[in-house]
Amino acid sequence: MKLNLRKSHQLRTKLFSPKHALKIRPSIRTKYNVIPVFYACDDGYAKYLIVSITSLIAHASAKKKYNIHVLYTSMSDENMNKLLKLSTKNVSILFHDVSKELAKMKSKLAIRDYYSATTYYRFFIPDMFPEYDKALYIDADTIVLSDVAEFYNYHLGNNLVGAVQDMLVKNDKIYGKYVEDVLNVSRAAYFNAGVLLINLIRFRKNRIKNQFSELLNLYTFVVAQDQDYLNILCQDNILWVDSKWNVQMTEKQIREEDEIGIVHYNLAEKPWHYKNGKYADYFWRYAEKTSEYEEILAVLNSFDADAKMKDEQYGRNLLQLALDEIENDFNYHKAIIPEEHRKVTRQEIVEKIEKFEREGRFDEDVEEDPPGRMLMPDEIDYLHKDINARVRTRYAYMIARWFMNVLLSKRQLIIKDIVGIENYRRLKSGAIVTCNHFNAMDSFAMQIAYQKSHQRQRRRKFYRIIKEGNYTSFPGFFGFLMRNCNTLPLSSHPATMKKFMKAVKKLLQKGNFILIYPEQSMWWNYKKPKPLKKGGYTFAVEANVPVLPCFVTMQDSDVPGEGGFMVQEYTIHIGKPIYPIQGKSKAENVKYMMEENFKVWKNIYEKTYGVKLEYTCDKKPEA
Repeated sequence: MKLNLRKSHQLRTKLFSPKHALKIRPSIRTKYNVIPVFYACDDGYAKYLIVSITSLIAHASAKKKYNIHVLYTSMSDENMNKLLKLSTKNVSILFHDVSKELAKMKSKLAIRDYYSATTYYRFFIPDMFPEYDKALYIDADTIVLSDVAEFYNYHLGNNLVGAVQDMLVKNDKIYGKYVEDVLNVSRAAYFNAGVLLINLIRFRKNRIKNQFSELLNLYTFVVAQDQDYLNILCQDNILWVDSKWNVQMTEKQIREEDEIGIVHYNLAEKPWHYKNGKYADYFWRYAEKTSEYEEILAVLNSFDADAKMKDEQYGRNLLQLALDEIENDFNYHKAIIPEEHRKVTRQEIVEKIEKFEREGRFDEDVEEDPPGRMLMPDEIDYLHKDINARVRTRYAYMIARWFMNVLLSKRQLIIKDIVGIENYRRLKSGAIVTCNHFNAMDSFAMQIAYQKSHQRQRRRKFYRIIKEGNYTSFPGFFGFLMRNCNTLPLSSHPATMKKFMKAVKKLLQKGNFILIYPEQSMWWNYKKPKPLKKGGYTFAVEANVPVLPCFVTMQDSDVPGEGGFMVQEYTIHIGKPIYPIQGKSKAENVKYMMEENFKVWKNIYEKTYGVKLEYTCDKKPEA
């Protein structure tokens, strides 16, 4: 009887689909002691996958059961049939079409040279296979020389992956610098993602696939692509396993066979292109045992001088990509501010600030925000009651901390000193935190002050009040942070504003801190305090909490910045909290707290810069 391969494949996929997972879970766990192994492949790599699986089966224990899952989007019946023939009494070959999963994010994926879309399939494993708690992932360009059950038996604990350090990053200065400067990951803590033990429970709980999808909207990593994303997402949650489980081509030493678990022919050093290459004899040992031997040999013999030159060019291209990323400070994300919003030069902005000051237009922004729209009541969950909102916030803070650390390491954000941190630390209640607004990144400075106050350890959170348009319409990286980093957007819709007011009061009364820029406008690197608006002080009075007045002074550093101006060194001054006075009316307290706040700012300005606070709009023209 002729095998109907498609029906056989569909049946196997159905039996291992998520909706049947609970029914088969007990047998997987106890009766069979199954070890799940995942490969990602397409027709172009099927013959090499056959060799890898042949080597795996040769070293598999007869006492254990192995389920080898092949993830694909396009594979012929012929290749599936060849793979199925490798099955043994205790080794099953199963196929899973991931086309639908891939279609959801394919337009965002970076594909280049030796990388194809298959390299992203490992992100689909946790959600597609809820019957497993952990799984092995192995690239198809590998040869297995030990029983993978030994690798699978590592106890991951709360770590996301078990992995081996990437030897190219470890041994090459340029790639190491790329990882540290662009990804902000230590080169010693950067792993190779071609062979992994994956903690599927933690991947699901931490929503790693969703986080990856969000990252794709923010950054395009073009050097190691999905491996770069995985290293950022798994940072500090890696179990370092014996390096024999991912012996890479860029490792300096040559190992004996009994010191190898898996050979990984990563990058361009493929044994079907270079027969006498590093560890190539292991590949050919198992290739000879397969039906594909003659075809693979033909690939080797046809790999001529032109093809080898292309390989060499690939290596040069990859190195140049790393160099470009290092030299281009902000190439690790798509754009903080889109190009259309950078047409005005910094000198023109300075001149516009001078004009606005002369005309007394202190409450107008000098730089134009993107066009905004009204924030509707059902669009915002101010208190993050929804679990998805809480997950996005945790993820956004992870990205923000990473980005802030990059800025600090590159000296694009320089905090010279924090004066008066004890005033922050002594607060026993929630507070409205005020600050002058002079840069798109000044909220990072205030985040650092909050962290130094140790109030986070007391489970008291830090929020920011932002403009409506910045929440609804700001593009790119900053737009993502504005929508997810504990922000409280204002709104022109009365019902949304009602929700906002209730949330602000509740958050303050629960002991949290809310940053507001009471000047109402942002003037780039403007050193003077501008006249204040009463909104933030009204919030403080209504919640019966103090205002914590903060003022940032600045001076030129030795680091060149935008438009010929130097990057500024910031000193964060934190004044004593200003409390509402019992017995005063709401209006009286708002006026009192606003005036006291301005006195603090004025005093810091005059003391730091050694000049009297004056505005050009107050000066009478000369006769």
